[in-house]
This record gives sequence, structure tokens and C-alpha cells, in this order.
Amino acid sequence: MIKDTTVVEITKGVTLQTERTRSMQSNSRNLAICAVGIFVCYFYYGILQETITKGQYGEEKFTYTLALVFVQCIINALFSRGVLVFTNPGHDATSTSLYAICSITYLGAMLASNHSLQHVTYPTQVLAKSVKPIPVMILGVLVARKRYPLAKYFFVLMIVIGVAMFMYKDKKPAKAMEGHTIGFGEVLLLVSLTLDGLTGASQDRMRSDYQTKPHNMMMNVNLWSILWLAISLIISGEGLEFLGFAQRHPVVLLYMLSFSVASALGQNFIFMTVTSFGPLTCSIVTTTRKFFTILGSVLIFGNPMLSRQWLGTILVFIGLGLDSRYGKEKKNK
Repeated sequence: MIKDTTVVEITKGVTLQTERTRSMQSNSRNLAICAVGIFVCYFYYGILQETITKGQYGEEKFTYTLALVFVQCIINALFSRGVLVFTNPGHDATSTSLYAICSITYLGAMLASNHSLQHVTYPTQVLAKSVKPIPVMILGVLVARKRYPLAKYFFVLMIVIGVAMFMYKDKKPAKAMEGHTIGFGEVLLLVSLTLDGLTGASQDRMRSDYQTKPHNMMMNVNLWSILWLAISLIISGEGLEFLGFAQRHPVVLLYMLSFSVASALGQNFIFMTVTSFGPLTCSIVTTTRKFFTILGSVLIFGNPMLSRQWLGTILVFIGLGLDSRYGKEKKNK
């Protein structure tokens, strides 16, 4: 009898251990799929973004930022709508006005970021967009009265120093500087980061007050953005100008469609990672992805980087990694 009981207990233990092993293997496989999805989608996204904005189309250049973001928002909205139809998460009680406000900051950040590529290289843009902890911290302290550990301030300081080293411009001869607006691209990136912080604040309110689902948020913010962009395209006349450009260079439509699909799929993998493994794991994955995006841009497009800029890049990513691991916000008692 004792032997039978022992055998049963051993069998149960082995079965439990086997189930745990299978669960760990399944989680590791799913995380690998999400990570590869984020890497591939956003690597392709970055390459296409620079191809579109810096490519040569005969004697013309692509300057239709509104049209580019318009197409991107349409694909994002269609994709998120498809996910909602398939998953049916239930009624969304989020305030319409909150969606509208969030879409303005979201759209402004995207437009400023895309337009900055006409003035700075893609590695500069990616590195600057990697410093989101800075606007999040500033807005958190000033607006939401949040508290942060001392270590977080140190990590953010590392990021700021790294960005300064990367973006500092050596003096050039006066002739080479003629006709160039110094620092305009950097100003656009600063605006984009500030609006990113405001967008994050709006999204936090959606989650805390209305428990908004990710794809409901994605669809509605993009729908409002489509409305603002359509109005802007009509008023500015860029819509008609872009149609003429697309007729002369139809290949740009393929680039824009591929760019938008990569954006929508990348956001989906990010949502999957956050839902399944938490924001810390997602932050680590996306931070690592940005390094390979910069490296790919340098290798493929030949964007030159000085030793000082490489050192700045290393500082930024070390700071981001340490911030993701140790810079947790203090909980209010």
C-alpha cells in the first residue's frame, strides 16, 4: 500500500514537472515569435521609411509626409478593426473626446518624427526616439505627481549624455552651412518626444478610467487621425500634389503600402508581448531592436557615424537597458 502511494506521488511529480517544462518551452517559443516579429517588422519599417523619405524619384524628392501618415493610419485602423472582429472583446466605453485628444498628440508625434527625416539621418531619429523615459519622467513629475527612484534619474542622465554626444554637430565651413537650417530636424524630434509623452498620459487615463483594450485604442485613435489628416490634405492641397507625384512615380505606392503593413504588424506583436509577458520584457525587446535598426541603416544606406557617435549610442542603450531593469516607479503609499 505504501509502495503504491509512493508510486502515485512520484508519477504526479513527474507529470507536474513535465507540464511545467512544456509550459516554459511554450512561453519561450511564443516570446521568440514575438521578438522576431518585432525585429523583422520594425527593421523593414525603418528601411522603408528611409527609402521613401530620402529616395530619389528622378529629379524629385518625396516631401508628402501627410500623405504617408494618412496611408499608415488607414492600414493601422483596418488591421485593428480586423482583430476586433475576430476577437470580439466587448463594448468600449472610452470617452470619444479622449480618443480625439489622444489622436492629435499621436498624429503630431508621428508627423514630426517622419518630417524630421528630411533634415536628419534615420539613426539620429531612432536614437532620439529611444529617449521616451525623459518626457515620461518630466510629465509624470509635473502633471501626475509621480515619484521615481534615485537610480532612474541617473539612468535618464546617461541617456541624455549619450544623445548629446550623438547629435552634437561639429563645426563646418561657412559655405557648407549655407542654405541649411541648423537644428530644425532636432527641434522636430524634440516636439515628437513631447507629444509622445502626452500621448502616453492620455493612454494611461484610458486604461485606468475605462480599461480600454489595446486594439480598441489602436483603431479609434487611428480613425480620428484619418479625419484630421483628410482635412489637412484637402486644405493644404498636398492631397492633389501627392496624387500627381504617385502617377509619375507609382513605385512609391508599393513602398507606402509595405511600410504601413509593417507598422500595423509591428504594433500587433508589441501588444502580444505586453499582454503575454509584460511591459518590461517588451521594453527589452524593442530596445534591442532599435540598435539593429541603427546598424542596418548605417550598413545599407552608408550613413556615416563618428567614434563619438558610436560611444553615445552605447551609452543610450546601456541607460535604456538599466532603466528597463532597475528604474521602476515608486508606488504611492
